[in-house]
Amino acid sequence: MNMSFLSGKHKSVFLLFLHLSCLCWSTINSSTKPTPSSNLTLQDVFPGCKPGLDLSYTYLCDRQAVWGIVLESLASSGFLVSVGVLVGLLVWSLWACTSSRHHYSSIGSTVACISMFMLATAGIFAVTFAFIIRLTPQTCPTRLFLFGVLFSLAFSCLLAHSLALQGFAAARSWGEPALVLGLFAVQVIIAVEWLILVLVRDKKPCQYSQEEFAMLLIYVLCLLAISSILSLRFLYQSCITYHFSYPRASQMLGCTQATMLCLTLLLSVCIWVVWICLLTWGNPKMDRRPQWDDPVLSVALVANGWVLLLGHGLPQVAYLCRGEAKSKGIPLSFTGWTSPNAEIPGLGTLKEGKENGSFENDGRRPASSVRSPYDSGLSLKEIDSNKDYSIPRPTTTNFLQPYDEYYGSE
Repeated sequence: MNMSFLSGKHKSVFLLFLHLSCLCWSTINSSTKPTPSSNLTLQDVFPGCKPGLDLSYTYLCDRQAVWGIVLESLASSGFLVSVGVLVGLLVWSLWACTSSRHHYSSIGSTVACISMFMLATAGIFAVTFAFIIRLTPQTCPTRLFLFGVLFSLAFSCLLAHSLALQGFAAARSWGEPALVLGLFAVQVIIAVEWLILVLVRDKKPCQYSQEEFAMLLIYVLCLLAISSILSLRFLYQSCITYHFSYPRASQMLGCTQATMLCLTLLLSVCIWVVWICLLTWGNPKMDRRPQWDDPVLSVALVANGWVLLLGHGLPQVAYLCRGEAKSKGIPLSFTGWTSPNAEIPGLGTLKEGKENGSFENDGRRPASSVRSPYDSGLSLKEIDSNKDYSIPRPTTTNFLQPYDEYYGSE
């Protein structure tokens, strides 16, 4: 702006007025600028959220924080799939037990273990929302309690399943779900004790460091490590070591189950190592705490939930429904093997002496109604004892080289 027509005194007054005008304009703008508590400000600062929404839930709808919406969608779909598979499994098991009670009388333990695993997987997807929502006095106990408890239930199922596949006596039949509940109860006691000591006895607010959060999960890490070692052992026994006494189909099924179990646990180990390193060391090192703490935990929950669902939950339900996992929970039916014609009267009981029809018929064939399935059709009278039924062999008088004449040698 050309101000040559103004004198020095007027020029200074004009500049002072211009400065004051700019200051007042900036003050008015700052006073009318939307704040997070007003409806207009909430829409401007968090686009996609409805007016009047609590600030704790803004990550669920904020289009600028895309990670919350993406993880919310993945967690919701995983939860719905897990609950749907669980309900379908229970309905199928009830239908199978009522329609063919003799054949499916012993799958209760298998259905119980798979149901607990699917319940844990659905809970892992559900607890993700407690980490997408901001840390509040309500979400803090949920985070501390359910994170370790749900993962301990899932890894206890994998540990018990590994022991059952390798033939441990403690994990056979109903011992498998009992072992799962016993291992699961330990983490429940640890989490409840921590909450009682901190919230009730000490009357402290639910505030914790990320290192304390990782320390609460040491038992879960032990379950994961033991399960991984057992799965590698079972993989070696099933796929690398060949057993001639087992049918090829059974070995292929065992190798497939061992591969899926081992892959699920190894991917879970990788996920846990990554999120623990980021939470306790990486985020402070990159100066990303606390901005990245909740996203890291949410990504770990969703990723591990889908690994558990696709790697173990769905394959086990498929094996059970197709009848390929019967050797683990269903006893063998010997009907048709030891007594193929047990329903025929006269063959179900053993007779002795003259009551036996073979003695009464004096070598003749028994009646067709009570004929044994192992009868060759030959009676004793058809065999002549004077005939020689031995296999003919070559004879020679050359004792020095007895086989020369037989092979035509001179």
